Amino acid sequence: MSIGHTLLGLLESGPRHGYDLKRTFDEKFGHDRPLHYGQVYSTMSRLLKNGLVEVDGVETGGGPERKRYAITDAGVTDVATWLAQPEKPEPYLQSTLYTKVVLAMLTGRSAADVLDAQRSEHLRLMRILTDRKRRGDLADQLICDHALFHLEADLRWLELTAARLDKLAEVVAP
Repeated sequence: MSIGHTLLGLLESGPRHGYDLKRTFDEKFGHDRPLHYGQVYSTMSRLLKNGLVEVDGVETGGGPERKRYAITDAGVTDVATWLAQPEKPEPYLQSTLYTKVVLAMLTGRSAADVLDAQRSEHLRLMRILTDRKRRGDLADQLICDHALFHLEADLRWLELTAARLDKLAEVVAP
């Protein structure tokens, strides 16, 4: 996820302080990984330097100065361009799971045990995500669905690989 683009997008609805941006980011996108304040302010500093945001006002009071940021026309264009670009699909061609299966075979360990342990871990996480999805709002449901679909694809691969272990052993045998 591009934190800079996300913060820019949040600014399209109107100027905000850094702490407002952090709070909104965490509510909408940061359920599992909330932003640190330092991340927000370093990102805003970079966006300011690049002309994508501007300081809309500075408030002084009992504490440090509080800057209110606003998105610039260049920032709006940058967000629009980012949103229009599809994300690169990740084909996972260098799968750690595959590597572990082959290494288990090469070292005389049980590849079936590696697959079984991984299957158990996937199912455990799927149960957690399913429970979270059941209790969550629409955003949580969609995020959990995305993760669950990836885990289901991994499970299909685990099953297919388990069914082909004998053939794989012939290919990778030392």
